[in-house]
Amino acid sequence: MRPQDDLTEAFRTEFCREPRIFSAPGRVNLIGEHTDYNDGFVLPIAIERRTRVAAARRTDPLLRVVARDLGQRAEVDLASDAVSRGGWLAYVEGVARVLAARGVAVPGADLMIESEVPIGAGLSSSAALEVAVGLALTVLGGCELPRVELALAAQTAEHEYAGTRCGIMDQYIAAMGRRGHALLIDCRSLEAQAVAAEFDQARLIVCDTKVKHELATSAYNERRAQCEQGVAMLKRIDPEVRALRDGSLELLESASDLPETIGRRCRHVVTENDRTRAAVSALAAGDLGEMGRLMTESHWSLAHDYQVSCPELDLLVETACAQAGVYGARMTGAGFGGCAIALVERTRASDVISRLEQSAKGRFGASVMSFTTAADDGAREDRSGHY
Repeated sequence: MRPQDDLTEAFRTEFCREPRIFSAPGRVNLIGEHTDYNDGFVLPIAIERRTRVAAARRTDPLLRVVARDLGQRAEVDLASDAVSRGGWLAYVEGVARVLAARGVAVPGADLMIESEVPIGAGLSSSAALEVAVGLALTVLGGCELPRVELALAAQTAEHEYAGTRCGIMDQYIAAMGRRGHALLIDCRSLEAQAVAAEFDQARLIVCDTKVKHELATSAYNERRAQCEQGVAMLKRIDPEVRALRDGSLELLESASDLPETIGRRCRHVVTENDRTRAAVSALAAGDLGEMGRLMTESHWSLAHDYQVSCPELDLLVETACAQAGVYGARMTGAGFGGCAIALVERTRASDVISRLEQSAKGRFGASVMSFTTAADDGAREDRSGHY
């Protein structure tokens, strides 16, 4: 049975009505980490694991929501000013209220949610949820919202209702991913270039540490504030600097008054933007060796300059890069846990996965979850023929 068929049956049992099924993917960022909120460049793919929402319109302004994976239920009265902040419901309610504030006729609805995207793994489960719910509510309300606007509404919901000041990357790729391609997203202009990412002789391995360190959210917001502090100081030298996207290594070297920590944060972002653009050229040339080198260099910049890695992620990257047939590896996502990715020769993928799992078990006594993935489509209504 297809996942959407199973969800449809569960919805019928719960609500005694026929739903429409909407879904949005998680994401893996091939390179370009912590650059999105600095107006920079990112190169994500939508992955083959999705969050699905079964939905049917109501005649009143009530959202009745079932989080099937969690065994939890909640209700939101869209006609009320009361907001139930916190937990998974913040993403659902946040998207509904942000869309309504932007003039979308958001209807009441019965919603049932389930997800294949691991929570807290750095694969953007929150954006997948926001975008899937947002698509469901706009379609049920008879609105054809441009996908960029859907992504922006989901980002605003994350800022205002979930409390994470994320950049636009996660919601953008969840809304607009393209099968067989990565998207080079310019996070200032919100324009994107599709980059072929179908690896005939390679596989992309995702390895979830299952670690979520407590400081992740606060440290993420702290890094963003540090970047803003760096921009304010660089403006004194070059008033044209609006974000770290406008910086260069030469400019950083001329800023002798930058505190060491702020300078390191800025250096990561500046060099990561350069690596991301270089990665596009490497993919276009079919040079997986260069792509892998850039990925690995990105990881150690995140570990040393941006300081958002952790021992578990470092071990996975070190282990992967020591294996035959591995082009490169890096953490993906905000950091402090979550996932590492590795670009590997197709015939070596199963051996590399085994070695990663053995290494994590031996060093930390922990079981990691690994899988391979390819670039999938963004948000959609799931009809016959979609699997």
